[in-house]
Amino acid sequence: MKLDGRVALVTGGAGHVGRAAAEGLLELGATVVVLDRDGAACDAALAALGPPERLGTIVVDLEDETAVRAVPAQVAQRYGRLDVLVNNAALVGTSDLDGWAVAFEKQSPATWRRALEVNLTAPFVLAQACAPLLAGSGHGAIVNIASIYGVVGPQPKLYEGTAIGNPAAYGASKGGLLQLTRWLAVTLAPSVRVNAVVPGGIERGQAPEFVRRYEERTPLGRMAREEDLKGAIAYLASDLSAYVTGQALVVDGGWTAW
Repeated sequence: MKLDGRVALVTGGAGHVGRAAAEGLLELGATVVVLDRDGAACDAALAALGPPERLGTIVVDLEDETAVRAVPAQVAQRYGRLDVLVNNAALVGTSDLDGWAVAFEKQSPATWRRALEVNLTAPFVLAQACAPLLAGSGHGAIVNIASIYGVVGPQPKLYEGTAIGNPAAYGASKGGLLQLTRWLAVTLAPSVRVNAVVPGGIERGQAPEFVRRYEERTPLGRMAREEDLKGAIAYLASDLSAYVTGQALVVDGGWTAW
């Protein structure tokens, strides 16, 4: 399952899941390039992960299509190839945006558009721009990071009495990302495989009542940790999944099994 000599591009590198994805791919021997709009935060988050010669960053705003389309050329210039794309960056339920994690009647169409731009349009643009390099790799793989809320609806009672929300745009964008995964899988085959990881809720210091309710609803009795996703991402990025495409690997402690 080694990825020695391969180059992987991971969006949202300053975030918890992006860092876990980068760490897992580095452990397998890949060179990892992380994208984030906050270069300082990205460098700080990744500083201890691996040798500098196998870890690079590109500062880019995923809402800027021109900048996003320029990324593959930058990767090719630096490293000469691209083998794996991990679309991880997303606006999530705790994002500090106006009209986002609020009651439905207060959710903003402008923020909805921003969420779809980052969560769905950017992965489409990056996949389109990276496709030639990935196809030339001989091992091209795209791994999209979706969510259980792209598969099932939210449970409002989880959020009662907390500052956490579940905006409509989040689930809609993640559901769209799963369909984009299937669409790309058949369109880019046989030269590029496209799959998705579907995480459950990840514990990040949420309100105790939220965590308690979530754990009571989860067969494995706990929320996810970032390291729970490393193996799934590594599997779909590597040749262990050479005959797997168009699939969504759910990593949710059994949440969607009820």
